[in-house]
Amino acid sequence: MANLIIIDDEVAIRTVLGQAMTAAGHTVRLAADGNEGLRLFLDEQADIVLTDLVMPEKEGLATIMELRRKFPQVRIIAMSGGFARNAGLYLQIAERLGAVRVLRKPFRLAELATAIAEVLATGK
Repeated sequence: MANLIIIDDEVAIRTVLGQAMTAAGHTVRLAADGNEGLRLFLDEQADIVLTDLVMPEKEGLATIMELRRKFPQVRIIAMSGGFARNAGLYLQIAERLGAVRVLRKPFRLAELATAIAEVLATGK
């Protein structure tokens, strides 16, 4: 199982994802924005960082860029549903910046579990 950091400004989403991934056997740490997520990663690196893209404080694209700059090997899954018309564009940008998988909200927990399993299996 994996050590995950889940970054999302919406408490309900963060809580549900955290509980589901913990129940699946992962070790999970939660952050409300990119700044908090980066602090958690600096304290103890994670196998995978799952980050929302549209957040106050430090948003997801900036978080991805900083993680990639400081930790090129980090595996990132980006998720977004924000600005519904532009969610796809944000996810494309996240991939270009180094997210290894992207998920468009709303997604099923099974989709997240599959993405995590694939990322762990491929090592990227």
